[in-house]
Amino acid sequence: MGRKRKGRDISGWLVVDKPAGLTSTAVVNKVRWAFDAKKAGHAGTLDPEATGVLAVALGEATKTVPYITDAMKAYTFTVTLGAATNTDDAEGEVLATSETRPTDADIKNALQGFIGEIQQVPPKFSAVKIDGQRAYKLARDGEEVELSARALWVEELVMLDRPDADHVVLEMTCGKGGYVRSIARDLGEKLGCLGHVKQLRRVWSGPFDAEDGVTLEQIDALAKSPEIDQFLRPLEEGLIDLPELKCTAQGAVRLRNGNPGMVIASDVEYGEEAWASLDGKAVAVGTYKAGELHPSRVVHTPQS
Repeated sequence: MGRKRKGRDISGWLVVDKPAGLTSTAVVNKVRWAFDAKKAGHAGTLDPEATGVLAVALGEATKTVPYITDAMKAYTFTVTLGAATNTDDAEGEVLATSETRPTDADIKNALQGFIGEIQQVPPKFSAVKIDGQRAYKLARDGEEVELSARALWVEELVMLDRPDADHVVLEMTCGKGGYVRSIARDLGEKLGCLGHVKQLRRVWSGPFDAEDGVTLEQIDALAKSPEIDQFLRPLEEGLIDLPELKCTAQGAVRLRNGNPGMVIASDVEYGEEAWASLDGKAVAVGTYKAGELHPSRVVHTPQS
């Protein structure tokens, strides 16, 4: 028999405003400890020095993580012009420098080439796996790292500020899997001046906004107390981009047992992914077919 996990059966989302200097995993571990939760995970890694939205899922909300990971996200970031680093951010060692400095107009024109579907090579110091090993581990060990380009959808990339000749502040809205460090690197190369990320903040991710985020100080202050649950948001928020289909009590029983269940549908197409609810609470996520939802993920909460 497997060892039973310790902790509470608590489910929901916690939106953390991550500070600089911590890994995403360290934040998740702190949240799991503070809530005494059995299970926790996060939707979309932030680099240790990055700040902003880190959406942490507890319990059954972990089943909705892919829908937040796949959602659109927005970042504000400062690019240092005139230097390339081996990590594409300020933490790495400088590989090359340039005295060239672009004008504001040069930068705005160059940004147009990064909008729409682009091909992006991840940084060598990243969590991308090569033959089962993380790229950053190979790079740290001094091995030559060759990463393939991957597609990224960039909805918007605009210049917010130009504090001085050496820095530019940008905001990007993009889809899943984007590396802001790669944008800074490639922009610097395109402008002929080189570049790397100085500061990075995720301002929103899917339905979650940094302004609504909880700080680690707030979490520490209420850790292990009943009051900490006030910060938890419904797991249903992780499904906001999918159509909601109401089901009957009988349909809910079938769905919770992993069988197709009857749902009330209006604006949903045959074969479309959707989620079923009973009294506003998620029951299952699956595929809609001819009046029924065929479940792929079943949600089991204490209330259900």
